[in-house]
Amino acid sequence: MHDAVVVALGTPVLVGVYENGVLVETIRSEGMGSDVLAEIFDPLCKRYSFSHFIYAKGPGSFMGIKVTYLFLKTLSIVQKVPLLATDAFFFNQNSPIKAVGKLYFVKNSSTIALEPLEAPQMNAFVLPEIIEIENFDSDNLPYYGIDAVG
Repeated sequence: MHDAVVVALGTPVLVGVYENGVLVETIRSEGMGSDVLAEIFDPLCKRYSFSHFIYAKGPGSFMGIKVTYLFLKTLSIVQKVPLLATDAFFFNQNSPIKAVGKLYFVKNSSTIALEPLEAPQMNAFVLPEIIEIENFDSDNLPYYGIDAVG
């Protein structure tokens, strides 16, 4: 059995397939999650049987978070595969994540805050070479961090 990890908080969309916790396949797409997730998962679901779907639940792009959650939640229900999640900081070495304007999400211990930063050092999202299922949570609801602007 395999696990699929999805980081779709913007461009690029990253999907990793893990076997026994080791990354065996990486898909990187410059498209938007709404356009590419079905295209990516169609052949993957034909080649692999998944035991978990895992995603970065935020913070990040509102649309990226929503689309990824809805897509994976639906796939999870249809295939009867658990959906797990973690915050996006797991995939960018805990560096700031752009919010709006000069505001950035930062993680201090287990708290995520919104802070004004000037030219922060931001790391790209990457898929880890090795994962442990224990690092992911069944609390898989999206984390937006801030309310939608109305």
